[in-house]
Amino acid sequence: MEGFLLANGYQLGRTIGEGMYSKVKEAFSQKHQKKVAIKIIDKNKGPEEFIRRFLPRELQIITRLNHKNIIRVHETLESAEGKICLVMELAEDGDIFDYVVREGPLPEPSARTLFCQLVEAIQYCHNSGVAHRDLKCENALLQGHTLKLTDFGFAKLLPRDSRELSWTFCGSTAYAAPEVLQGVPHDSRKGDVWSMGVILYVLLCAHPPFDDTDIPNMLHQQQKGVPVPRHLEISKECQNLLKMLLEPDMTLRPSIEGVSRHPWLTNA
Repeated sequence: MEGFLLANGYQLGRTIGEGMYSKVKEAFSQKHQKKVAIKIIDKNKGPEEFIRRFLPRELQIITRLNHKNIIRVHETLESAEGKICLVMELAEDGDIFDYVVREGPLPEPSARTLFCQLVEAIQYCHNSGVAHRDLKCENALLQGHTLKLTDFGFAKLLPRDSRELSWTFCGSTAYAAPEVLQGVPHDSRKGDVWSMGVILYVLLCAHPPFDDTDIPNMLHQQQKGVPVPRHLEISKECQNLLKMLLEPDMTLRPSIEGVSRHPWLTNA
């Protein structure tokens, strides 16, 4: 693999991430004269459905997205041994989960700054007919103070006004909307909005709103709504936004357009 990448102008460095059938490595690009991240996907290790459905979809989606808050893919390479390499911009400052673990609960202005950027990225995706379907703190990277959304492995293409519903369970349980956990037909865009609510809660409280070790109990908690810890003194406007995002009835949950117009984001 190293020889193949070297021949293409990339000098491999340390491993910075690992998935089930992929690795993300740092590399130096001769062409760009800077460090990049290379996601190496082994087609021989991935299950048939992943290779047939999800991987082609991910490749199709990432090459068409171009936004300041989304990790940019410079090029895609495939080796003779069936390894696909996605050469991407490198976000050197880790993900927002690590950031919150390090910093503790963020003050509202800091949380707002990051969340606004996530809203812009998702608004761009939804307007481009893409649902991410795996939004979590680990998939929101930092480049200085700039948030960069990554990992479109579960993303789905949806025509803009499509009413097409999904049955697929995607993403991480802790960030999944009730309708996704229940396996009922759902609008993936509304699922993204719920996951954004979980991310905002983590930014403000430094822990997830729901315990995902017991799914039936988690579903019960989701229906009940989640109280914000009193000692954190979170503003009424912000609590109102959290309540809207974590609305268990997906028909009442706002679209990303509705989220972007919320006073907590617009009156900053």
